[in-house]
Amino acid sequence: MRKLVAVTATAGLALTGVGPAGAASRPATPTPVPAGESAQAVAAGVAWTPCPANDPIEGTRLQGLECGTLKVPLDYAHPHGRQITLALTRAKATDTQHYQGIALLNRGGPGGHGRDLPTRFAKGTYGLPTSVGATYDWIGFDPRAVGASSIDGSGKGIICDPSFQAPGKARPDYTPASKAEELAWRAKAKAYAKDCGRRYGSALKYMTSANWARDMDSIRGALGQHKISYYGYSYGTYLGSVYASLFPTHVRRMVLDSVVRPSGVWYDDNLDQDVAFQQRFETFLTWIAKYDAVYHLGATHDAVKANYYRIRAALAKNPLNGQLGPDELDDTAQVDAYRDYTWMDHAQALSDYFVKHDGQPLLDQWGGFPTDDFLTQNNYAVYDAVQCVDRQWPTDWKKWDRDNWRLYRQGNKFLTWGNAWYNAPCAYWPVRGGTPVTIKGKKGLPPILIVQATNDAATPYPGGVEVHKRFPNSRLLVENGGINHGVALTPNGDTCANNLVSAYLGWGALPPNRPGADARCEAPPLPVPGATPDKATSAKADAAAIAK
Repeated sequence: MRKLVAVTATAGLALTGVGPAGAASRPATPTPVPAGESAQAVAAGVAWTPCPANDPIEGTRLQGLECGTLKVPLDYAHPHGRQITLALTRAKATDTQHYQGIALLNRGGPGGHGRDLPTRFAKGTYGLPTSVGATYDWIGFDPRAVGASSIDGSGKGIICDPSFQAPGKARPDYTPASKAEELAWRAKAKAYAKDCGRRYGSALKYMTSANWARDMDSIRGALGQHKISYYGYSYGTYLGSVYASLFPTHVRRMVLDSVVRPSGVWYDDNLDQDVAFQQRFETFLTWIAKYDAVYHLGATHDAVKANYYRIRAALAKNPLNGQLGPDELDDTAQVDAYRDYTWMDHAQALSDYFVKHDGQPLLDQWGGFPTDDFLTQNNYAVYDAVQCVDRQWPTDWKKWDRDNWRLYRQGNKFLTWGNAWYNAPCAYWPVRGGTPVTIKGKKGLPPILIVQATNDAATPYPGGVEVHKRFPNSRLLVENGGINHGVALTPNGDTCANNLVSAYLGWGALPPNRPGADARCEAPPLPVPGATPDKATSAKADAAAIAK
């Protein structure tokens, strides 16, 4: 999923001694691990020490947390074989009288780092009452090859060819104007995949969501717990679904927020995104038109859209600073399809460029290429490494070409080709994809809480509905009209969803099981220029949702 990550951060749907392997080499898939088998080779116990205030690898604040590491098998079919290192953090429970065990956290990706998350949940930064947060040991972890978790003894995660993400100058238009331009993009994607194979070889075949779930169970075992609680956003909902399917009796409570559709993993899910992101982009344009007196970009949706594409065409001819061209403009606007609290700043930057001919605000909003940004490069490498091997992608480019041009010609111009090139390395990945874990409820799995906004672009609404059906005793909380990716306990979370999620985490309270959605919240209103965005629903809406 394109940039399917960081719903609890301000950014953005994304692994020793490994011998080189060329991109043409496709080693066999690893020996299957029986469902429900945990890592028996992992010794219990993690040595916790105080974390540094500022993490040197990720640049995140870890002050007040405890840090530790855990060795786990690269290949769980050979648990005593080669080991890799997971980096963990902990915010220890302060209310030991009402202790509820450990809760693991994942912000999405695949590839999102996670060691900074425990502070937010323990201290109630985004709406979880501290009375609930104090009862858990919150466990942050960088999944295998992410952040400070290493597969090669380097002490940090993987990166591949940095020039794919950061060429140093404005990239060719995502939408190819000729066969030659399309072939050039394909060559870039192929080179990226080849470089990943050269750097990490056959270790890439172990970068599956199933192995990430087994790593989570290794953490559980090492911490001496029979069960875990879990909160996952975005891709983290798929990871949680995999864990619940493999280890149903090891789940205590689980929240899946902004849910991946398992039947679409991963090629079809990305095509679904192209349509959903187009709809959210159109919503953003309509909102700008409503405030034409502020932004002067057009008083109608069509006028604003025409001016956006005039800006895009101008940047194609003359990129700002030689770097911000049409692709970089679309990347910046894509954030607005994830969340609405960026709208005012981004609309103002477009206005400054179009009306005042001042491009600096656009440059500031874009932020530049992530040449030296380890986390961005690492996130993308892991994003590919997991998605490309969870399931085999089409290797015949004719299918990619046919599907993407079909969507583009149907009017989904905003994201379609950018999304295609973001995922294109999977067409050339150096190891073959496998068979995903079957997502379904099993005996011993307690009710889990699924949270989904009706108008989410990154993980469209059908994902939440499908996972609710696959886990029959789950509960589905729907945010009507919600457009933000990450519904509860986030910067854009609303009080209604926060309250229902907090009640579940606090004392296991769930809405009654009903046909369809089990509970509903109304989305907060869209932002108003000049006003502080109100991220909370009204008390009336809260009461109505709870009463339902």
